Amino acid sequence: MESGAERADRSTADGGTADGGTADGGTADGGTADGGTADGGTADGRARALAVVLDAAVGEQAVDPYRLDGALADLGVTGGAAAGAAERLYRLRRDQLRLRRREHELTALFSSARELAEERDADALLARLVERAHDMMDSDVTYLSEFDAASLTLRVRKTAGSVSPRFQRLVVPPGRGLASLVVETRAAQWVTRYEDDSAGWHEDSLSEAVAAEGLVSLLGVPLLSDEDVLGVLFVGTRDEHAFTPEQVALLSALANHASVVLQTAQRLQRLQRSQEEARDALERLREHLVERDRANAVHQQLIRSVLEDSDFSPIAEKLAEALDRAVAVVDEYGEVIVTAGRALSADELRRAPVAEAVRASHDSGRCVLVEDGGDIGAVAALTTGSYYFGAVLLGTGGFPLSSVDLRTIERGAQVGTLLAMQRQAVSDAEHRRQGELLADLLDGSPDRRRDAVRRAKRLRVPVQDLDTLVLFAVPGEHRPQATRTLLGPLHSRALVGEYGGHVAVALSSRQPGVTVQRLHDQLRAALSVPVLSVSAAASGDLPTAVVTAQRTVRLLQALGAGDLAARAEDYHPYAAVFEPDPAALTAYLDTMVGPVRRYDAEHGTDLLATLRAFVRNQSSPTRTGRELGFHTNTILQRIERLTRLLGEGWRDDELFFRLSLAVRLDEIAERLRRL
Repeated sequence: MESGAERADRSTADGGTADGGTADGGTADGGTADGGTADGGTADGRARALAVVLDAAVGEQAVDPYRLDGALADLGVTGGAAAGAAERLYRLRRDQLRLRRREHELTALFSSARELAEERDADALLARLVERAHDMMDSDVTYLSEFDAASLTLRVRKTAGSVSPRFQRLVVPPGRGLASLVVETRAAQWVTRYEDDSAGWHEDSLSEAVAAEGLVSLLGVPLLSDEDVLGVLFVGTRDEHAFTPEQVALLSALANHASVVLQTAQRLQRLQRSQEEARDALERLREHLVERDRANAVHQQLIRSVLEDSDFSPIAEKLAEALDRAVAVVDEYGEVIVTAGRALSADELRRAPVAEAVRASHDSGRCVLVEDGGDIGAVAALTTGSYYFGAVLLGTGGFPLSSVDLRTIERGAQVGTLLAMQRQAVSDAEHRRQGELLADLLDGSPDRRRDAVRRAKRLRVPVQDLDTLVLFAVPGEHRPQATRTLLGPLHSRALVGEYGGHVAVALSSRQPGVTVQRLHDQLRAALSVPVLSVSAAASGDLPTAVVTAQRTVRLLQALGAGDLAARAEDYHPYAAVFEPDPAALTAYLDTMVGPVRRYDAEHGTDLLATLRAFVRNQSSPTRTGRELGFHTNTILQRIERLTRLLGEGWRDDELFFRLSLAVRLDEIAERLRRL
């Protein structure tokens, strides 16, 4: 095809002018002087040529250069002028296309901005942004990865064009992949061929995911917020592609919009969490105020009820009503004082976890929850300092006990402690009065005794019926508790108090249900220590009875008795002879009986049994042999052996009396040691 410049050169050589005119006034396209043309140089031809020129400048499709040269030639533009005009037309077309593309991009960005202002669903916004980037960048796969600043990982959140489920759930480890490079540099990064890149950030799982999508070229731009990176927006193609600066700029603009979405979503989440936390805090405060008001009301009711009734019943009833569970109050011995609500089993009160919780509450002064306590869920000890008065026990309920509920229980226990202390003060005063009265009755002074009898009448204590005196030998620290324990079963028909280092009880032997052995057993169980009890018949003479009982106690203690309920009458002959001193009594028994004991231990004999039988049978060998089942000659042989051990005069009256007394005391001591 001949170009316009070639035609212009040819027409000039034939005599035409440079602008296409001929020498005789014709035109280069065959037109005549009157405007006609030989090859279509009509007005329609020029219009078609002009349309081609306009298409070359602003048309939708590109115009073939040869066709443009022909159109310019038809319009009379040839040679260098045609080349310059064609260049300007191509430049105009490029500018026009760039402006159109820019208009399209701006329209898309404006649409995205409008969606940012109108839409509140972050997921929907991110999905639209990814789809818009996918369309505008004409990519095969577009995806957005969100950055977790805590774990330094990137997780794919939205995709467009992806066909691999594995890629859609991809998590990029810290420092690996093109995405981590974008985060570290805070700048756009791209690769023309992903597999050929040797930057050192490849990772097997990432390469496998990229290969599953068939991606070749990748471009990623960061989603920035001040100094933070929120994520990375990626586009990828399955054919090799070189990304232009315009594409990088466009994707960065969309990434900025995505960062706004993520920032807004994060702020909304923080705001929502703050609102929820504030709502929860307000609800907890409201519940706390309700519980506090209820606790205050219960505490006031407890104080008022106790002041009015001086009884533990209001404590149990108010706590049971307020906390909707069974309540029991027990004393220091574990005996139930009062219950409210469903009755708690006595077996439950003795469970090991309950006892351990009571000890913990006693030590801490706080309410303690019970695990594996059966029907009992919480305990609070009635305690002050080292004093323990009992405990408040609460059953399990339909709701867990809050901190305010625990404080309510502790307040109830405090009120119970005040009531117990009040009762203790009254009881201690009563104990002191009884102790003083008993001490005056036991004293030998006639004046003090007469005054004590008058005071006893005022207290309605029948002194004339007090025909038995009992002394209880217990450690000093246990005597106050022993006194309180004995007052329980004795009521007002006996006197209890401390006297001469012991706990003394003056009572009537005719009082129903009361025996010395039962009092001894109750006291031992309450104190959990050995108790030595000695009773003496008063016969209207309490001072004499107390002297007899004291001597017997000292004798039994010297003989090693520790836990025994004894009658003074059984030991009266020995107590009357001795003013026992443990060291002196031990030396006496060793002098008199010790040689026989040592001989038996060395030779495996039982001469001591023969000696005891000989003493019991008034020095008669015949009766001794009959008791032991031996022949009289055998007994006589043993008596000769005893003579060698005890000396020739051991059967003389005076010495035999002392020996007999020692033998009987030694036998009593041995029997006491076996108890």
